[in-house]
Amino acid sequence: MQVTGGRSLAGRIDVQGSKNVALHLYAAAILADAPVVLRAAPPILDTDVCARILAHTGAQVAVVGDEFRVAPATLLRAEIHPELGSRVRTTCVLAAAVLARCGRVEFPRPGGDAFCARLIDRHLAAMEAAGATVVDSDGGLVAQCGPKGVQPFTVDVGTPFGPSLGATVTALLLAAKASGTSLITSPSTEPEVTETIRFLTERGVGVLRDASGLHIEGQECITGGEFTVAGDRIEAATMIMAAAATGGSVTLGGITTADLPAGLTTVLSDAGVLLADGADGAVHMALVDPLRAVKTETGPHPGLPTDTAPQLAAMLTQARGLSHIAERVYTQRKTHLPGLVALGAAVSSQGPVVLVHGASRLTAADVGAADIRAVTALLLAALAADGTSTIRGMYHLRRGYGHLLSNLATLGADITTVSEARPCP
Repeated sequence: MQVTGGRSLAGRIDVQGSKNVALHLYAAAILADAPVVLRAAPPILDTDVCARILAHTGAQVAVVGDEFRVAPATLLRAEIHPELGSRVRTTCVLAAAVLARCGRVEFPRPGGDAFCARLIDRHLAAMEAAGATVVDSDGGLVAQCGPKGVQPFTVDVGTPFGPSLGATVTALLLAAKASGTSLITSPSTEPEVTETIRFLTERGVGVLRDASGLHIEGQECITGGEFTVAGDRIEAATMIMAAAATGGSVTLGGITTADLPAGLTTVLSDAGVLLADGADGAVHMALVDPLRAVKTETGPHPGLPTDTAPQLAAMLTQARGLSHIAERVYTQRKTHLPGLVALGAAVSSQGPVVLVHGASRLTAADVGAADIRAVTALLLAALAADGTSTIRGMYHLRRGYGHLLSNLATLGADITTVSEARPCP
């Protein structure tokens, strides 16, 4: 795409249903013994990939407008499609749902964004705790339970960087079909987890949280029904940061300030960005001062979401002073830095900490990245830059955002899409 910067963004848009929440709910829908309708499904490439993965298992799937409709398979195929499964991050979660139903599953290693090594050991530990033998080979993985299928279990999903979001959901789906009570210790409290819990409890699964963790009472029959995907807090943050980087303002429908984690609202406030709920039920954003440098770190909910860190760095190129963004969820997150440097940003890293010296005068460049949030960060920087930039990596952008470019255009951005000869490496 080509982006001509220097325009202050202003106006109103509606945020999509949460990408990260939806991908976990698509897996949870496999457990239901009756049709499920997920409303506000985001119109992204990953939604289409997950629909095709579920169809490969034998489920009847239709994506109609913003509805993701799933009817249970008459005979569930115990396989996550080897090629499609390698495109998304939630492969192990999808595999856990099939394992819970079939007692066996073959699945590839996950794909998705590869900004650092992202281990799946806690997912596999949950499968093994539920009674499966997991065999890893060059062709993928096979998990096989005994004749009684998944059994009640206890598993710890903690990691040196905090609770594993994905492994918590993997364990939840396994426990939902185990006959008895399972315990997940050190569980994640991210919205992806709490929304999956809400989905399961509405379908009849008993889930109790106390000081020891999550206690799940499995059910032989899990009902269907309708469920609405929560608004995308990451897209909301992206739009807020885009407006702030260009000296503008934005109103966001489909989300409230209560839906935004405290770590995000705090760092925005520290940077000079005011957020307020309006009488219209939308979030109103405005700059109360010129952008200021901040010192912050990502962390588990309600901390600053790691998926907003690259966009935050792009915004802070326009802030006065030296900003520090420490990555505390993954070992590192810096694939956006080379592109920002090419655009003229004074950014660097020290271990897991990204340093942003502002305010910088950015100028147009030809840049690209190979993960969703890194490409988004480059897009935001290009919106603040002088001249017309070329941003490569549209495939990755469309994996996470359904209407980001049209929403930005609504706010006044000058963006033209062009075909890419090949995917960004």
